[in-house]
Amino acid sequence: MAQAVWANFRDQMAATDGARKGILLLNLGTPDSPEVPDVRRFLAEFLTDPLVIELPAPLRFLLVHGVILPFRPKKSAAAYKKIWTERGSPLRYHGDDLAAKVEQQTGRKTAIGMRYGNPSVASALDKLTDSGVRTAHVVPLFPQYSEAAWVTVVEAAKTAARERQVELEIVAPFFEHPGFLDAFATLFREHTADLAPDRVLMSFHGLPVTHLRRTDRSPGGRCLTDPSCCDAIDARNEYCYRAQCFATARGLANRLHLEKGSYDVTFQSRLGRRPWIKPFTDEQIRALAQSGSKRLAVICPSFVADCLETTEEIGMAARASFIEHGGEELTLVPCLNSEDSWVDAVVSMVEEPVRA
Repeated sequence: MAQAVWANFRDQMAATDGARKGILLLNLGTPDSPEVPDVRRFLAEFLTDPLVIELPAPLRFLLVHGVILPFRPKKSAAAYKKIWTERGSPLRYHGDDLAAKVEQQTGRKTAIGMRYGNPSVASALDKLTDSGVRTAHVVPLFPQYSEAAWVTVVEAAKTAARERQVELEIVAPFFEHPGFLDAFATLFREHTADLAPDRVLMSFHGLPVTHLRRTDRSPGGRCLTDPSCCDAIDARNEYCYRAQCFATARGLANRLHLEKGSYDVTFQSRLGRRPWIKPFTDEQIRALAQSGSKRLAVICPSFVADCLETTEEIGMAARASFIEHGGEELTLVPCLNSEDSWVDAVVSMVEEPVRA
């Protein structure tokens, strides 16, 4: 009898503990609609973040409001309209779907929050706390570390959590996580089975060079001056975005049995005139077409959800450029979105002890 009472009490405590621990998924965000006013509001919030544009506040204000916002929203709105669906922005609904699947699999309340736009990080935490959550496992949905993405969402979560007295357990960047790499490799094989690509391109989001050099811990600074600086991860470059991108590329290449020289690592989505990480995706795609490549497969392993940068920038604009310059077919491998294998990987990250 005593054993049965204790077992019942233990099960109740376990259920209560599960209810108090939630999961917070974080991404950068998306406009509420593809209309110019909504896009302008989104860009204003995004580009005035000091972790995105590293200028003194007065200069950043002048750049954003005097140079970028008078022109960029109209162009960006036109691009968003190309990818908008009945469910809205792909980034938003893929995030919702991922959160629903993670919650179903773990039994823990799960919410998706956006650093810019809606649902905000604060509103996502409110959703968790309203359900009794007092500790949240935070999963920044960025495989590689960067101030402009990973750090800014984590800081937003910390601020919101302090105001709500919620404890956070933050998952570290997962650029070499086996589940992440396995899920992307599986998608690649599925979507290129009939293509037989003669070239593979791994396109990562770009960053200004200055962002990389701030993370360089090598004596005297070897970032981008030593050709081998990103060939391996060690104490000198463990927070280097570019080094982590190359580590991801190596992990995928090993799983896909791609020989060195049969694939390219490039960087997309640059903004402004400051030096950004090279080589550039758009330039490399043109060069590959002009040099005789006919069937190109592109995978974007710094994005886990399809968005403007993957669907429009690569799947539409880059495909058109590849064909215009002599190529025949460009296949964009979809992002992980809410694939079951990716859900499994996210759940394993939450359950693992590795924390940032």
